Amino acid sequence: MDKFIYKKSAGITALSASITDFTYKKHSHKEYAIGVTLRGIQHYNLDGSLHLSYQNGIMLFNPEQAHDGMAHDEEGLDYVMLYIEPQLLLEVMEKKDLVRFSTPIMYDYSIEQRILNLSNAILSEKDEALCSELLLSLADSLIQTNLSTACKKDNAPIRKAKEMFHTNLDNVLKLDEICKELNLSKFQFIRLFKAHTGISPYQYFLNCKIERAKQLIEKNGDIYSAIADCGFVDLTHLNKHFKSVYGITAFEYMSHLK
Repeated sequence: MDKFIYKKSAGITALSASITDFTYKKHSHKEYAIGVTLRGIQHYNLDGSLHLSYQNGIMLFNPEQAHDGMAHDEEGLDYVMLYIEPQLLLEVMEKKDLVRFSTPIMYDYSIEQRILNLSNAILSEKDEALCSELLLSLADSLIQTNLSTACKKDNAPIRKAKEMFHTNLDNVLKLDEICKELNLSKFQFIRLFKAHTGISPYQYFLNCKIERAKQLIEKNGDIYSAIADCGFVDLTHLNKHFKSVYGITAFEYMSHLK
């Protein structure tokens, strides 16, 4: 049976997941996502290539790096994942500019243990001070292995389009208005956006709405204001899309954080 448990502490969200039949829809996160495959094989497409994370594999996702995900076979999959805000990780690493992991999967016992220590502390609701110390230990180990490189920059039209998306999350996607602003045809824009992000404008916009709803639920504990503020029709509409990205409904996610 598919199972997802989310907890949050010290600005970090931890996920413990066990999946057999569930498949993540192609999506991206604004956070860094760092995890470990505990059992089975994690199967996902990233940057146009298929990747397989075997047991003890460390998975590294950069912010806004589009991917899907599923168990590779009928034996299923257990894993943990940490979602860390870019500014928080930069603060801990004492970096000014965004960094980018240069490899999607690695095998390193020391880093694996630091990920597991932090995720276990968050999931078992240990003190926030301990979680912060464990985050520092993890960040130091990542720096020492030279996993980070200069961040890939968006070009100007893509950057402008993203800004327009984020300022209109309570509405439907107005593709014609964006294309007019960028002086591009609709199909030129779709092709350009997908080439730079690995995801379509519509799916990116929808992901932004889902992620914004998640932030509002975390902040206010009010699922219905999140529905209204993010332009979802009703709770069923939000839950459908929320589950495709997080494995559980928005209501279930809210209950995990209480």
